[in-house]
Amino acid sequence: MKNPKQNFFLTKNNQKIHYKFINKKSKISIIFLHGLMSDIKSKKAKYLQKFTNKNKINLLLFEYSGHGRSSGKFSDFSIKNWIEDSKQIIEKVANKNSLILIGSSMGAWVGIHLIKYFHERIKGFIGIAPAPDFTEELMWKKFSTSEKKIIMENKIYKLKSSYNNFYPITKKFIFDGKKLLVLNKKIKCNFPIELLHGTNDNSVPWNYSFLLSKVLISKNIKITIIKDGEHSLSTTTDLKKLDLAIKNIL
Repeated sequence: MKNPKQNFFLTKNNQKIHYKFINKKSKISIIFLHGLMSDIKSKKAKYLQKFTNKNKINLLLFEYSGHGRSSGKFSDFSIKNWIEDSKQIIEKVANKNSLILIGSSMGAWVGIHLIKYFHERIKGFIGIAPAPDFTEELMWKKFSTSEKKIIMENKIYKLKSSYNNFYPITKKFIFDGKKLLVLNKKIKCNFPIELLHGTNDNSVPWNYSFLLSKVLISKNIKITIIKDGEHSLSTTTDLKKLDLAIKNIL
């Protein structure tokens, strides 16, 4: 398989966004929205490259500001910036295509905002261990008084992650999230929705997918709970479930 060309897209606020676009001259583009502090070197991204090459569908992979090979320091950005990055690059690269949005963890939260923005162009939405509103529900509400104090003093709070590193949490990160919550309002969706979640997800509880199913209102919505699946859902078995979810939409 030939490697797709790697490019950089300059946003309106002069951030260089690293992306790959596999152009199969299709009328459909799959858009992969990666998770927090992830990138497009993941197993899921590599799997999607094989899938789209085999099925002759366009694929857009990119990294948000402060992620991967894109410019900027992670702690300078928030969900607000990453939604804007996504809107701009999709408009530029996947111009006029029908869109299948695949959001992994935080990427699903980004994707929900894109649903509202690109509504007429959406062909389907897939949430992989979706984590909408996680800055509020899984972070801020669970932080101690002393942890909140660090953040409110405009210092960086280092939140340990299950991947042997930490997330640098800033006041901007938390409070931009508060302005962009989605679990508090229903969104009508006239396209199929597939939600995949593992029972062994230690980052985002699997009931989150059920919460999201009450928000995204569709006549065609399916939740697949994967026994023993972890947060990344990147095993061969997990990717087969993703394969089926995309085919269900196509």
